Amino acid sequence: MHSNHYDIIIVGQGVCGTVLSSALILQGQKVLVIDDGSNKAASKIASGVINPVTGRRIVKTWQIDTVMPSAVRIYQELEKKLGTRIIKQCNIINFHASEQMQKAFEDRIAEDSTYLSRQPLPNTIAAAFEAPFGHTVIDPCWLIHLENLLHDWRQYLIEKNALLQDVFDFKKLDNKADQIIYDKYTANKIVFCEGAKGEDNPYFKQLPFAPNKGEALLVKIAGLDNSYIYKKAVSIVPWKDAVFWVGSNYEWNNNNDDPSLAFKEKTTAALNEWLQLPYQVVDHIAAVRPANIQRRPFVGMHPTFKNMGIFNGMGTKGCSLAPYFAEQMTEHILHQTPIDNEATIDRFHILA
Repeated sequence: MHSNHYDIIIVGQGVCGTVLSSALILQGQKVLVIDDGSNKAASKIASGVINPVTGRRIVKTWQIDTVMPSAVRIYQELEKKLGTRIIKQCNIINFHASEQMQKAFEDRIAEDSTYLSRQPLPNTIAAAFEAPFGHTVIDPCWLIHLENLLHDWRQYLIEKNALLQDVFDFKKLDNKADQIIYDKYTANKIVFCEGAKGEDNPYFKQLPFAPNKGEALLVKIAGLDNSYIYKKAVSIVPWKDAVFWVGSNYEWNNNNDDPSLAFKEKTTAALNEWLQLPYQVVDHIAAVRPANIQRRPFVGMHPTFKNMGIFNGMGTKGCSLAPYFAEQMTEHILHQTPIDNEATIDRFHILA
């Protein structure tokens, strides 16, 4: 077979493209990943947090009992394969914002205490925050070191001659009945893991994408314990050394990925009201997330162009959802096994 022929071309090397290419390679597939290395990709500025609960009532996130164990296993396998730190347990200390929120947490723990506890805080942490309404610990939570994951997997692909560092150009794509042709490369199938760019994909643009902008501050906080994530009006997440990721927001109907002064002012005001330690803002980052109206992934092969697939739409839950569904997508490609009813793109008849 010609050296430029691949089993599968994957477009995009964010979290989705990384874990899907890893799953396919693990199953013996010859993969080519096409990615331009943009620093504005949502995966490169995400916090990397896997939080099993959500919302004001702290209910379990969708399918968390299934997807979180898969995510932990897969990230640990990648950590071993790449020889770099990728995942660590990093529980969330959730500070109640009001007496009403405190009562809501108490009611929730009485109803179902899964992932929730009343662990006492170390004195150094208690002194670092203004917290008149107490706290709840969310346990276990996990933190993915996305910088290491994305960089080191990219280096792995380069070493395997499995990366084309370029902007994907649909004008170079020719979809034949029996194969994919892209420039000088051919493949049996192509899967798009483009993130927010998926909204403009001519084969999948009918899917109900609803991109939203997210921002975060990178803040140096000397003396704050980096073995926890802290959450109140904003989240404070260990980034590296004494720098923490602080965010985020959800700005809908805005595909502008420039940092905004309004976010910076609102976030620093929240820190000033809550954090008792001195801090210094060292950077302000922003990107557009590949969210969608249903808040469920887009996974599967196109019903008409059957050698074209999509693996996208994870929104803010990419770190938790992508590993599990990457394995499901891999099995679907190789053995035609079904994809979860709430994740498959077959639920959208507009593609047919």
